[in-house]
Amino acid sequence: MAMRTQYCGLVTEALLGETVSLCGWVNRRRDHGGVIFIDLRDREGYVQVVCDPDRAEMFKLAEGVRNEFCIQIKGLVRARPTGTVNEGLKSGKIEVLCHELNVLNASVTPPFQLDDDNLSETTRLTHRVLDLRRPYMQNNLMLRYKVSMEVRKFLDANGFIDIETPMLTKSTPEGARDYLVPSRVHDGHFFALPQSPQLFKQLLMVAGYDRYYQIVKCFRDEDLRADRQPEFTQIDIETSFLDEQEIRDMFQGMITTVFKNTMNVDLGEFPVMTYQDAMHVYGSDKPDLRVSLKFTEVTDVMADVDFKVFSGAATMKGGRVVALRVPGGAREVGGLSRGEIDGYTEFVKIYGAKGLAYIKVNELAKGRDGLQSPIVKNIHDKAIAEVLSRTGAQDGDLIFFGADKEKVVNDAIGALRIKIGHSEFGKKNGLFEKSWRPMWVVDFPMFEYDEEAQRYTATHHPFTAPKDGHEDWMVTAPEKCISKGYDMVLNGWEMGGGSVRIHRADVQQKVFDALKITPEEAQIKFGFLLDALQYGAPPHGGLAFGLDRIVTLMTGAESIRDVIAFPKTQRAQCLLTQAPSLVDEKQLKELHIRLRNTDVAKTAT
Repeated sequence: MAMRTQYCGLVTEALLGETVSLCGWVNRRRDHGGVIFIDLRDREGYVQVVCDPDRAEMFKLAEGVRNEFCIQIKGLVRARPTGTVNEGLKSGKIEVLCHELNVLNASVTPPFQLDDDNLSETTRLTHRVLDLRRPYMQNNLMLRYKVSMEVRKFLDANGFIDIETPMLTKSTPEGARDYLVPSRVHDGHFFALPQSPQLFKQLLMVAGYDRYYQIVKCFRDEDLRADRQPEFTQIDIETSFLDEQEIRDMFQGMITTVFKNTMNVDLGEFPVMTYQDAMHVYGSDKPDLRVSLKFTEVTDVMADVDFKVFSGAATMKGGRVVALRVPGGAREVGGLSRGEIDGYTEFVKIYGAKGLAYIKVNELAKGRDGLQSPIVKNIHDKAIAEVLSRTGAQDGDLIFFGADKEKVVNDAIGALRIKIGHSEFGKKNGLFEKSWRPMWVVDFPMFEYDEEAQRYTATHHPFTAPKDGHEDWMVTAPEKCISKGYDMVLNGWEMGGGSVRIHRADVQQKVFDALKITPEEAQIKFGFLLDALQYGAPPHGGLAFGLDRIVTLMTGAESIRDVIAFPKTQRAQCLLTQAPSLVDEKQLKELHIRLRNTDVAKTAT
């Protein structure tokens, strides 16, 4: 008989009466009055193994096994006794009566129990190999595999081919900081690890490979958070001779298919919203549509009120005042407490807000006397009436306000909207709908103005095409330029984004001019792309999906680290391998590098 005939978790009543050979790890061992039960685990789940004392040699071995021993058993599949069926397991209706047991490898006592749900992330990442044995992590990585396979099947069926692009490439300005790799052969020169295959996939379009994809590692040396890693995985796609709508339609179909085939989830409709509308209503270009709260614009209303916080923001260049109505927030029973309001006030300060003004709507019929707020006395009747009308306020509602520069208001009140919606109060009061809410955000501005640098920067990247007819604005009014860019958003997460690219060298030069990139700079940084565009480059476009983010959303994990086998911490460290680490002086000399930090240099030596 083979060492293994089935996976543990796949032994079902279909095998009743058969002898099977199973291999796996001891999840738990129980001694019940002379009969030993072993829960044997592998990647597909658990099976209960029964060890009777009738087989003395086997039973003696069973007495000695402990958690995480790697063992092999051979035995008879039989039905579980009445009352012991476990409906939560595929193997829950059967058990295996053990005839032979072989300890393939013993285990030292693990640093934690695999069923402990209160492990710190430091413990989990330090002992990642054991952490990966946990069913939670095994299910996550199995789902990741299935998502990748469904993506490949869809793209293969639609004529896309997988082409690898270089990992050692040229450092180009793409928004984030590059990871640099020193060259031993070329003294003083560096490769960069790719932030994305953006330039190479455009070159492949020029080369005639009209449907390309890659599931590829990308690298960005940036500050990290729950949804970012220094190395992450993109589903990178590019195609020729499709317009913006055709590209969106195709890859909406891909994501819909992936969710249906891996989770049996129907994502339904994908509403389309412009960037301008998303920022106006939600303060975010990746709005979580599960939260029903929306901004109400009141900038014009507050221009002449005595409350200087509002009037100052309303009249400043680039200022904004918005109201956020929270239904039921001012109710005496079940509303938001003063402590919760104070907590939200501190919360918005994280995003640069100086405070959080509010009005409690106790009784509309009483007019001003039915409102409770320290700011009401400084706002005239006309403004108050307009705020109540525009927000649709009812008795028992609470209205929060944001007033500052537009970015501060959008960031702070946008985050507040999400925090309230996801809170227990929000869920109890119907402000949050547990569902899948995908959408497209389109018509992004081509450029953003950097006040500090006194110049425009590319909103996405400098290879995004402008809307037809906007080319000349890049010279005269860059702030008016709208791009052929699009992002797919799901439940407040940007799952993927892309654009139609610039395929004409003259249009690309206009973008560089708007960004104040001189022809000399452009040739040094992007010369190979600019040269290629001269050889009949086709119209092309594409997008990239974050594989880590997609699987994180599917699993409901709190961090993308829970869907990556060997992730880095928020300090960009691998606790398992202790990377990054020092290297010896010989290696540094070969790379023509001398460390300036003397303490590190001494340690390296």
